[in-house]
Amino acid sequence: MAINTVGIIGAGIMGCGIAQVSAIAGFSVVLVDVSEDALSGAFKSICSSLERQIKKGTLDETNKQQILGRISTSLDYQALGAADLVIEAATENLGLKLRILKQIDLHISANCLVASNTSSLSITELAAVMSRSDRFIGLHFFNPVPVMTLLEVVKGLQTSEETYLQILGFTQRIGKVAISAQNRPGFAVNRILCPMINEAIFVLQEGVASAVDIDTGMQLGCNQPLGPLALADLIGLDTLLAVLEAFYQGFNDSKYRPAPLLKEMVAAGYLGRKSGRGFHVY
Repeated sequence: MAINTVGIIGAGIMGCGIAQVSAIAGFSVVLVDVSEDALSGAFKSICSSLERQIKKGTLDETNKQQILGRISTSLDYQALGAADLVIEAATENLGLKLRILKQIDLHISANCLVASNTSSLSITELAAVMSRSDRFIGLHFFNPVPVMTLLEVVKGLQTSEETYLQILGFTQRIGKVAISAQNRPGFAVNRILCPMINEAIFVLQEGVASAVDIDTGMQLGCNQPLGPLALADLIGLDTLLAVLEAFYQGFNDSKYRPAPLLKEMVAAGYLGRKSGRGFHVY
């Protein structure tokens, strides 16, 4: 089955980025959200991103209009009826994702592939609510999607080899490099990355060094392009906390316990860049 039309659920940062790279690759895209404001904001964000590419000389106005012409938006899941692949890109919340997947299942064709952009939740558990669980897979994009080359592809217990191979073909068409990971909490990249960020938060909490010094130390001492606390702000502290809590529950190992300071920051609404304040001020 050829993938021609991609449906995306969730018009946030990740869904917006996935829509952009899919449209650039030539796919027809339908972006679905429950909020008209979110859809409008996503379209404006994609326009702004394409404008930056025009200024860099990597895109021209004609290409921009062609790309935007491939993207439609909808408040109705029925718009997914023509999709060959639907990517769920909602907030990292198990209950929410399960509800969304059940709705997707009601409106897609029998041959449609479904992927979740989850960064930590069980693909096997998510697939279990689908009538065709063999056509379900994890497709973990990294933020910002138009810039980051990596994609983690995660098979659940039910995922067929045919689905896996079709998704690998899709990743190539959108210009990403795929790595395969087993269905374990956090998969491969976040399993390594998030505990490192969490340890940086413990170091800050204990007063060992300031946020600026921690980030500077890891940038200049470990050659990281972005310090761990600045990266946490970019990811979103609420998302980071959700991932760490999933680790803690999934592995039943205290080494994954979220730093109390992280919990307090989230409780205060200091979520990072998206709220204007996290470990740094924006």
